[in-house]
Amino acid sequence: MARIIEPGPCNITGERIKQARVKAGLSQEALSAKLELLAVYVCRGSVSRIETGERTVSDIEIDAISSVLNIPLDELFGRK
Repeated sequence: MARIIEPGPCNITGERIKQARVKAGLSQEALSAKLELLAVYVCRGSVSRIETGERTVSDIEIDAISSVLNIPLDELFGRK
């Protein structure tokens, strides 16, 4: 089945994920590798697309990203 792609951002967390990743001193590749250790497979290119808002993020992925980056989900969603 074809995916319907709406114009505009596909997620609201991308920029905050990027900020947290950079603050943690991780490259996109390193974040991808750490996610893989949690059995969450997000390639470096997908990390890039998540950060730019071009790709959606599943609940499992956002939970693992939160864990790897040691940042609360509320903060990733802008609910400080």
